[in-house]
Amino acid sequence: MLRPQLKNLVAYIQEMYQCEAFLPLHEPRFNEREKELVMDCIDSTFVSSVGPYVDQFEKQIADYTGAKYAIATVNGTAALHVSLLLAGVERGSEVITQALSFIATCNAISYCGASPVFVDVDKQTLGLSAESLSDFLSQYAFVKDEQCFNKHTQNRISACVPMHTFGHPCEIDRIKAICEKWCIPLVEDAAESLGSVYQNQHTGTFGLLGAISFNGNKIITAGGGGAIITQDEQLAKKARHLTTTAKVPHKWAFNHDQIGYNYRMPNLNAALLCAQLEKLEVYIQNKRETAQKYQAWCQSNQVAFVSEPPNAASNFWLNAILLKDQAEQQNFLEYANNQGVMTRPAWTLLNTLPMFKDCLAMPQNNAQYLSEHLVNLPSSVR
Repeated sequence: MLRPQLKNLVAYIQEMYQCEAFLPLHEPRFNEREKELVMDCIDSTFVSSVGPYVDQFEKQIADYTGAKYAIATVNGTAALHVSLLLAGVERGSEVITQALSFIATCNAISYCGASPVFVDVDKQTLGLSAESLSDFLSQYAFVKDEQCFNKHTQNRISACVPMHTFGHPCEIDRIKAICEKWCIPLVEDAAESLGSVYQNQHTGTFGLLGAISFNGNKIITAGGGGAIITQDEQLAKKARHLTTTAKVPHKWAFNHDQIGYNYRMPNLNAALLCAQLEKLEVYIQNKRETAQKYQAWCQSNQVAFVSEPPNAASNFWLNAILLKDQAEQQNFLEYANNQGVMTRPAWTLLNTLPMFKDCLAMPQNNAQYLSEHLVNLPSSVR
């Protein structure tokens, strides 16, 4: 049996979005400006990974986030993969992350030949828990020669990757301090948090490197795309080199000095993103207004709404509610989707997937609770 107010929530969503047909969870918004820049790119014939729109986009995304450097990639997973390599993640090492995340987080770790180690998330921020991280390191880690090792496996702990879940910043300042104490490079999975700030600083700029996604369901998109952001000039140069097949610059010769990756964003996608960036602040304001409407409705109807954490301003990429138990969660998901209103739970916890089930994991009490209670609501720009 579903609470009447949850059925009313579905009707409220349909009314808010003025939608009588299928309502997706998050869809892109395009207009004539996108068509104008894409056609200009097509007419220029520079549609692949070299072109002025790539340069323009990289400058704009660096300026927007406050990073000194940005390197455009084909997607967020590629950005995270290369960021981990540049942070020193190597085969046989371990990377601390969270189980409540999209599969790309652990895929990127696996591409490096490393193994994820799962700590719990914080129930308020939905991101990696500073307490769980500290508990894990106190129990399992030691530092030698300014490097961190797992005293049970003897493997090096080569990085920590917190994720800013649904655009809500985690307590990245506390996580950074813990990582510095234990000599662990910090790489931020900021795939979902473009436009989100913590203590007036953009997510993705606290760590050594940050990875952003521009997938089709993100706040701005080119159908795909990603970016590495960093304050370190040498890391930026290495990122640009690695993502361009490690090709040594030359007018005509094809010389490569190491194994590289064909990860650079095409100029065609960058043109689309340059147009999208022009509207980013408008989109964020619109999404924050939508979140306020959801929050007000939830407060009036005794439904728990996931609000932005303290000291943070979230882009509210995806709005979320917490229901009474897993049965109510599943009943609401079935009802809403049958009514044409797309809703979804959080991802299946990564430590329960077959390829990661044998990886070391701290107790996942908060992550488990969120996986059984949380539901994402439609969050497109209205």
